[in-house]
Formats: sequence, C-alpha cells, structure tokens
Amino acid sequence: TRLEEAGVHVVYGLVNLKTHAKLCLIVRKEADGIRRYAHVATGNYNAATARVFTDLGLVTTRPAIIDDVANVFNYLTGYASALDYATLIVAPVALRRRIHELLEREADHARAGRHGRVIFKLNGLTDPDIIQALYGASQAGVRIDLIVRGICCLRPGVPGLSDNIRVRSIVGRFLEHSRILAFGARDRRRYFIGSADLMPRNLDRRVEAMTPVDDPDLQARLQEILDVNLADDTLAWTLHGDGSWAKVPSDAGVNTHLRLQELAFERARRRRPADAEPAPAPRS
Repeated sequence: TRLEEAGVHVVYGLVNLKTHAKLCLIVRKEADGIRRYAHVATGNYNAATARVFTDLGLVTTRPAIIDDVANVFNYLTGYASALDYATLIVAPVALRRRIHELLEREADHARAGRHGRVIFKLNGLTDPDIIQALYGASQAGVRIDLIVRGICCLRPGVPGLSDNIRVRSIVGRFLEHSRILAFGARDRRRYFIGSADLMPRNLDRRVEAMTPVDDPDLQARLQEILDVNLADDTLAWTLHGDGSWAKVPSDAGVNTHLRLQELAFERARRRRPADAEPAPAPRS
C-alpha cells in the first residue's frame, strides 16, 4: 500500500505461480540517449539477508539478456505470453528441459571418450526427474560434483548408479545461498547463475530465471568460488551413499568463508588508489 501511495505500480504475479526470480531492469535517460541495464541475481533484494547470505548477481547491458528480462516482466504483468527466451532459462517455461539437454550433452561427451563434467552449487536437490538425469550422466561417465547446502535426495557413490557423483555441504558463518550451474570441461565450460534450486516447486510452480555468464573474467570468478568450495576441509561435510553425512577431515585448512573474504580484500586492495586508507583485514 505504501508503495502504491508513492506512485509505484505493484504487480502481485501470476495465479498458481510464485515469483521467485531475482530480476531488476533499469531504463535511464543518459547523454547519448536511452540506456537499459539488467541485474540477474541469486539472492533476494533484502537488506537483512544480504548481510548473512552468500549470493551472486550479474549487472549487464547485453541486449539479448535485457530483452529477455523485459519479456519476463511483460509476462508477469500480463502484457505478453510465456516465451522461449533467447538467453535466460526461465521456469516453468524451459528450465527443466534445458537442464536435461545440458546433462545429456555431457553424457554424449563422456560416451565419446571426451571429458564430461558437471558442477552444481545449490540450496536443495530434491527433484526426482533431475536426480535420475544426474544418475544417467554418472553412468555415462560424467564426473559430477554437487555442493548442496540443504536437503539432497540424491545418493552419491552407489556402485553402478552414482559412482561418479560426489556431494558436499558447506556449513559456516554465512548461509550459502548462491546457485551456480557449470557444464563441461574447463576449455568449453558453460556457467549459469540464478534463482532456482533443483526442486519440483522451483522447476514447475515458480517463476525462476537463470542467466548464462559468458565473460571470461566473470567465469573465472565463478570457477574460483567453485574451486574454493570443493577444496574446503574446514566447513565441509560429505554425503555418503547410505544418506549419512560426515565431516571432511581437515588437512590444508581451507575455510570457504574466510578464503572468499581474503580474495575479496585482495581485489579491493588492487583497485584502491595508492593514497587511500588501507583495506581492513578479513575477520576469521
């Protein structure tokens, strides 16, 4: 009501679909004309949770992504029907189908003797259909790492079923909330970030949006996050085939949350002017 009284057009979404996508579209009048910016995120637009959740967002002026974001808003406001989007993977329109296609592509690579690889970072994995597809990719020879913060209904390491799947969870100071999907060997890897976990409600009963990340520098940042999560031996727990969790034995002392803070401060120091105050050290 307060927003509407201030002149904001508030739309409550679609019947029977929760709007869970994290999208922002900005249209600005600038010196050289009208310019549009899009933000596609994994995290909520919430000041409180932003202090304790780990999340990611892409700010872009790439026309194809901006057009897709605009079409999502048109879909939500009733000005357009559901579309097959050019770059975004949108649920419930196409997310389930697209994940199947990408997993099958990796299975084809593995069956042809090439390196099939999948890494997912999620909050939850409960969808039976996607779990079966992951089992199928594992049986084809695809090496799969799943970083799942919360509930995971897949059983890793079961002979003949999921030999090539490992599952771990990071439990520490911050709540791991970002979703990253990575498909392919390093020289051809495709990365996606967005709002969706791999659960029936996300795939079938919510409006979700995943965006590709194609910039090499940003891809390197995403891979850095995945590498740190997979190397962690301080906050990490591993899931066994019988459904039990066990603490990962500490060896190198890699702490995901502390290491990502250190990397952030290193980037800040590199960009800080020489006469500026030094960046504070990360807290352990």
